[in-house]
Amino acid sequence: MFNFFKKLAGRQVSRQFAVLLLGLVLVSALGMIWLDFNEALPSIPDLLSRIHLPAPPIPPVSSDVKKFTSEEDFKEYLKKSANLSMDDYSSDTMAFEQATDLNAPLAKGAGQADRVSETNVQVAGIDEPDIVKTDGKEIYFSKESYGWWGRPMPAMEGIPFDMMPEYQAKTALIKAFPPADLKIDSQIDKNGNLLLNNKMLLVFSGQEIFGFDVANPVKPTQKWNLKIDDNAWLVTSRLKDNKVYLIVQTNINEFNPCPLKVLEGTIISCQDIYHPVVPTAVDSTFTVMILNPDSGKIENSVSFVGSSSNSVVYMSNQAVYLTYAYQTDMVDFMIGFIKAKARDLYPSSVIARLEKLAGYDISQQAKMMEMGMIIDSYQNSLDDDDRLKLENELQNRIKDYAADHLREIDRTGLVKIGLNDFKVLASGVVAGHPLNQFSLDEYDNHLRIAMTVGQRWWGWGFGGSSDSTVNDVYILDASLKQVGSIQGLGLSEKIYAARFIGDKGYLVTFREIDPFYVLDLSNPNHPLMAGELKIPGYSSYLEPIGDNLVLGIGKEDSWVKVSLFDVSSASNPREVAKYTLKEGWSEVLSNHHAFLLDPKHEIFFLPGGQGGYVFSYKNNGLEMKKAISETGVKRAIYLNDYLYIIGQDKIVVLNELDWTRVTELNL
Repeated sequence: MFNFFKKLAGRQVSRQFAVLLLGLVLVSALGMIWLDFNEALPSIPDLLSRIHLPAPPIPPVSSDVKKFTSEEDFKEYLKKSANLSMDDYSSDTMAFEQATDLNAPLAKGAGQADRVSETNVQVAGIDEPDIVKTDGKEIYFSKESYGWWGRPMPAMEGIPFDMMPEYQAKTALIKAFPPADLKIDSQIDKNGNLLLNNKMLLVFSGQEIFGFDVANPVKPTQKWNLKIDDNAWLVTSRLKDNKVYLIVQTNINEFNPCPLKVLEGTIISCQDIYHPVVPTAVDSTFTVMILNPDSGKIENSVSFVGSSSNSVVYMSNQAVYLTYAYQTDMVDFMIGFIKAKARDLYPSSVIARLEKLAGYDISQQAKMMEMGMIIDSYQNSLDDDDRLKLENELQNRIKDYAADHLREIDRTGLVKIGLNDFKVLASGVVAGHPLNQFSLDEYDNHLRIAMTVGQRWWGWGFGGSSDSTVNDVYILDASLKQVGSIQGLGLSEKIYAARFIGDKGYLVTFREIDPFYVLDLSNPNHPLMAGELKIPGYSSYLEPIGDNLVLGIGKEDSWVKVSLFDVSSASNPREVAKYTLKEGWSEVLSNHHAFLLDPKHEIFFLPGGQGGYVFSYKNNGLEMKKAISETGVKRAIYLNDYLYIIGQDKIVVLNELDWTRVTELNL
């Protein structure tokens, strides 16, 4: 058995290529390539160099979920799904100086702005946590901690550790409006992502959640705090209609999987945890909870098992959706291949042994190892000539079979939790895996989901990752049953950005050029790819601007690129403007919260490594209106006609009418 793995590791690749293809290549796909040896697997020839379209429909699979009946039921489920693993981590206060006026004195007053920006979020009315919040009068800013991975920096050479600056973890409450009154009101000795609900400020700080009453910003008062269990962590949160929705992930303890400890004082019983009826790889339990922001009390919760990687959370006005990797029985897949394409290459006795193996009530890992031994034993009985012929036959035959069945191999499970009764309303399975929350969108009682198929499975250590992918968009009904799809977009590419707006969808795939797709989703049963534009580079964030313009922020030739797309004609999208920044990176590329759009003045803001940039998009063009050459720029907000550029060390206020600096505050 160990010789088999050593051969797989590359010591006898040429003589055991068939074993590699039929047996442990699938183990590689399941993340098992690191078992019993530390050497990286060599790349093998691409098995899916061409995707054949149209793709066959995905075979039906049970996507039902139910609750565990007991701890023993949970343990039995874990046995059945074992090893279906997947992959895809002094108390010095901050020196706040008083604001310095740059122009003529400003009128002072205690007013509040009438026009107030909000955090850039996916769904209007559903707030997302970020490091900056504002209520129109106060700015709440959580400064990033310095140090190594959130810990204090070790002693520098020649400087004793006890003389190093202490770890800073502060959230500043800044009087922001009117700009003439810009000053620090107070600081909270915690930092992290923030949510603001009326006069309650929530700080998500490490393994704790704090609730502060900020009605008096000069003297904020802590009202409550919740401690997350040491074996759990917060995935994300949302704020809607004065309720906070927490999504907490807990590692599964196979010896004592339940009852589940999530928060201090919150215990989830075994009978309250959902699981897919068909066993799939699980290593975590996800718990969605409703938190009262005023009292810090948990009002409701629902839990279900899933995978630690490849999970995406999306929340609409009706439901919370969470995805997880959904694993296929690879032994069944390989038996299907042999019976369909390679029956003449193996004697009936070998096929019979494999079919018998498929029926064993053992783990996937054990099945894969046993399958490898069966195939290895047969191939060792062949002479060199027959073995060489078998290797070449298998390499050619598996290509088309794997391509035709790719959507059976790489799948994602979905769970839908209704906000009204807070129960699991539906579950489903689709091919591929989503990029991020923008890959999902609920509209007119349907869920649209954009998926890359193939990269996750074929890209794990054995070639094919760049040439073997395809991208699909699926339309699911309220029960998460597929009613329509667009398949085969961006062959050999993967999704870099997705955005759904009304009955339209916009998709960017990338490998060497940037296909920008416009999707017509007006008929959920018959969605169409309406138009396509190929340009250099890629966009990783898409922002709709009005009805006919879409802004794309990405990279081209290693530089940050801003593109403006005219989508007034769905069949003929055009890039009407482009601007390349002398920046290698912008946080907007990976975090949409860093982006700000001000429709009144037709401008948008994005941070870079060297400063912050304000662009106008008037008249279907792109014009840089202002560059702020301050390092550490993080966010921007607007209050009335003032734009506040917020950085780690300074806040700069601009007048949006003439783009002059009004005032600033050193941090």
